[in-house]
Amino acid sequence: MPIIQNKTIGIGGSTKKSISLRGLGKGPVPWLIPLALVLILMFLYPTFEVIRLSFTNAKITGSNYSYTLDSFKAMFSDGAFYIMLRVTAVFVLFSVVFQTLVGFVIALSVDKGEKLKMKGTVFVRTVALMSWAIPGVVIGIIWRMMYDESPSGVLNYMLETIGVGRIAFLTNPVIAIISVTIANIWRGTAQSMILLYAGLKTVQQETLEAAEVDGASAWQRLIKIIIPSILPVAMINITLNTIYTVNTFDMVMSLTGGGPGRSTEVLALSSYTQIFQMLNLGRGAAVAVFLLGVNAVMASIYFYMIRNNEEGV
Repeated sequence: MPIIQNKTIGIGGSTKKSISLRGLGKGPVPWLIPLALVLILMFLYPTFEVIRLSFTNAKITGSNYSYTLDSFKAMFSDGAFYIMLRVTAVFVLFSVVFQTLVGFVIALSVDKGEKLKMKGTVFVRTVALMSWAIPGVVIGIIWRMMYDESPSGVLNYMLETIGVGRIAFLTNPVIAIISVTIANIWRGTAQSMILLYAGLKTVQQETLEAAEVDGASAWQRLIKIIIPSILPVAMINITLNTIYTVNTFDMVMSLTGGGPGRSTEVLALSSYTQIFQMLNLGRGAAVAVFLLGVNAVMASIYFYMIRNNEEGV
């Protein structure tokens, strides 16, 4: 932004103090006002409204409601809520574990390929990143076509070709949660690959070379040098993956809609179901507040790890 040069103005032989015009001012406050407005209107106010509505018995079809704890009481006394928590826990646990493992294998392979000056490492990274760039709704539709149990389903067609037979990927409750988890693993592996690849670049090559000269095998170098070196990054990656997976909604919605029955209904989807299908705004807001509490705990863990990591540097 152009700045008007200082000018000295003389009046009656005296000189006024030079005046400097700097547009919006010297401080950062004017620049932060638009961001603060967006933050308040788009994040803080909706959060406040969700918390407020969770303490009501509001219905989406009516405007009359009263403040009560019935929404929370109904949520915690509902046996289906604990089944949904178990489904969410299984979904998050296996998603995060395999996202981290597969991402680490890809990152380690790319890093080793670069050291050996192999061709195709950029292609591998690009392919891994494709799943990260695709919206969750589209991912759900893609995997739904792959899991389709009709003759046009990609996976069932391949299984029938080799003589295995069709599998009820989306209609069997147990297989459905496995299918959704596999799709989410494919979706979230890219983030693990990026973070762990960056962590591998910080490993001291001199240490690895010295260990190799001393006779350490590749497995020993991996366990005793590489993994301990990238452990802080890995823990941050696990925490972020957990936060993202707990909040997964779009992919599950387009893939199974929470079915069959409620076998793939996770926390975020449960809030949507309560509000837009059951028309119970208060109950849906209560589930959202519970989810907000889970996110607050995970975010606290993340910032604690970041702070310790910075202090350790």
